[in-house]
Amino acid sequence: MRPPLIYVLFIGVVVACGLLIGINNIPGEWYQSLQKPPFNPPNWIFAPVWTTLYVMIGAVGARTFLHHRHTRAMGFWAAQMLFNFAWSPLFFGLHEIALALIVILALLISVYAFIAVSWRQDRLSAWLFVPYAVWVSFATLLNGSILLLN
Repeated sequence: MRPPLIYVLFIGVVVACGLLIGINNIPGEWYQSLQKPPFNPPNWIFAPVWTTLYVMIGAVGARTFLHHRHTRAMGFWAAQMLFNFAWSPLFFGLHEIALALIVILALLISVYAFIAVSWRQDRLSAWLFVPYAVWVSFATLLNGSILLLN
């Protein structure tokens, strides 16, 4: 398969899965009724941020698959996708705030681990994961704060 097709495939699958999970796990009334910290962003910010991040995550996945397929980086990339896609159904679908916090902590660890193991072999991919790491760090703080407040 040609590299441009790999990029299209990775980005398309990551964005489509993220969109599908988002559509099937809309925050709704339950989320609105929760006590939230004062730094909770407005709901409209999540879709554009996640869409942008999913494009970057897909591109990094393609780069890693093409150049470092049999490395720990690819394993951490796959792990973070699993944890990423598990979080919304747990938090918004099942209302499992504590379990979602455990999952997002695993996500955070896998994102930082990806950056660490990619740093020497593919600095661009590592840098492309930095905004993702920042956002997941913030989301972890938000998840933890919501757990404490509720």
